[in-house]
Amino acid sequence: MSIKHKCWIELRTIIELTESETRALEALAGYGVDSFLSVFYEKMGKHYLEPHEKGLRSLFKNINETTKPAIDHIDKTRKILREGL
Repeated sequence: MSIKHKCWIELRTIIELTESETRALEALAGYGVDSFLSVFYEKMGKHYLEPHEKGLRSLFKNINETTKPAIDHIDKTRKILREGL
């Protein structure tokens, strides 16, 4: 029998955003990660962001999966409330 141990440290950050900030983040990610990176690297350089490109790709994916449904939900809720008044 063999027993192996693994140990790791993981950081998770929870960010609370206003509706306006959520809409801005959704708009930013709406450009798509490849388009964003192309312009960013051209205008700002690669030094700081390139080492974190994998994380940025994951971030954009998470943004696209979570912000759009949340925004759609609040927009539909507001519409229902307006029509009901």
